[in-house]
Amino acid sequence: MKGFEPTRYLLENVMTGAQFPDQGWMLDDPGCTEPALVRAVYEHKQLEVGHDGLGLYKFSQWLPVGRTLKSSAPPVTYHSKGLGGYLGLKNLYITFSGWFPEKGAAMSTCSFKETEAYSVCGRMTAREERVLVVASAGNTARAFAKVCSENSIPLLLSVPLDNIDALWFEKPLNECVKLICPESGGDYFDAIHLSNLVLTSPGYVAEGGCKNIARRDGMGTTVLSAVTFLGMIPDFYFQAVGSGTGAIAAWEANLRFLADGRFGTTKMKLIVSQNAPFLPIYQAWKAGSRAMLPYGDDQARRDAEIIDAKVLSNRKPPYGIAGGLYDCLMASGGDVDSITNEELRRAAAIFEQTEGIDIHPAAATAAASLIARVEAGLVGKDKTVMLNITGGGEKRFKGDFCREQGKELYFLRPDRVFPLGVGSEVVLGQVDGLFY
Repeated sequence: MKGFEPTRYLLENVMTGAQFPDQGWMLDDPGCTEPALVRAVYEHKQLEVGHDGLGLYKFSQWLPVGRTLKSSAPPVTYHSKGLGGYLGLKNLYITFSGWFPEKGAAMSTCSFKETEAYSVCGRMTAREERVLVVASAGNTARAFAKVCSENSIPLLLSVPLDNIDALWFEKPLNECVKLICPESGGDYFDAIHLSNLVLTSPGYVAEGGCKNIARRDGMGTTVLSAVTFLGMIPDFYFQAVGSGTGAIAAWEANLRFLADGRFGTTKMKLIVSQNAPFLPIYQAWKAGSRAMLPYGDDQARRDAEIIDAKVLSNRKPPYGIAGGLYDCLMASGGDVDSITNEELRRAAAIFEQTEGIDIHPAAATAAASLIARVEAGLVGKDKTVMLNITGGGEKRFKGDFCREQGKELYFLRPDRVFPLGVGSEVVLGQVDGLFY
């Protein structure tokens, strides 16, 4: 592939198999009354990777995008001799999304959420007049803010007030990016609720979360990076999950490589992990339940406050929906692990010692899961393993890089803060004034 071309694809209902054209910002099958994810079915069955100058868009044949945006960077995969040697794994491959110049990783937000943002915004047409609305626990907001700011795309973020320290940037943001927050004590679910109040107005459009094929397929570029680097599909895939969207995306990428036919017939085992005590996916999976188990609001907020990996605190993940995480775990023969703060801190220290770079708590949760399973003899030493490091290099970026470049970090502060029980009229009355 010499350069970028708008991608040709159809949408497919995961449950019924019905295919139909994408008539814009479609998140569901309009001909189906049962809830089910839709997937992109790409014209190119065999992936041809573009040149590195395209950034993330070198994978555009398997991204539902009609345009490219500036400043994107792809995930980078490398053979791990550090952590792999520590664990005795000959074939451990790390897919790193973040800031790791020695490996060529150049995501300045230090998170794989950039893969989502560049794909989702690349799916939007330049003619879109509505304001994009994104609810986030932190990293997703940082990524969308960067992409929308640099490409002049109007964006409204909804982030818990207690999480806004995650909204740091290397330069001031464009005025097209605005931030609203549920008051202190609110969590990610409260941020979602606040964003849903805004979306009752026709002037705003939901990013769509897991239902947005661009979000999932953007995240799936981690697997595209790994498989095209290895020349084969790995035996195991490790990632920490909040919503589980990244793991769903990984499984969908696996299916596309099976159809591609050049990378083997392996169905990689999805081993996903959560940070205890916030364990809604872990508890449902271990109970053998497709449905999520009851989880009280107050308890969920307390548990979210305890965990180090705040970005994993999603109370309403796409778990039981057709094509969701439950189905992907079942199809892959996968499993879910519970990781304590102590375990992830130990894993973060081991990773930094062996690989030479710091990682986010969510990524450390996945690394802790891998370490625990290897130590328990649940991962064969000869197996090919992909460890998805979903964020890292932040300490490096904020410290050495900023000092060397003489840069100062900038923080996005709320334009409006709302009480948890606020009504839609109050929210819309204040938010509209930010854009109109």
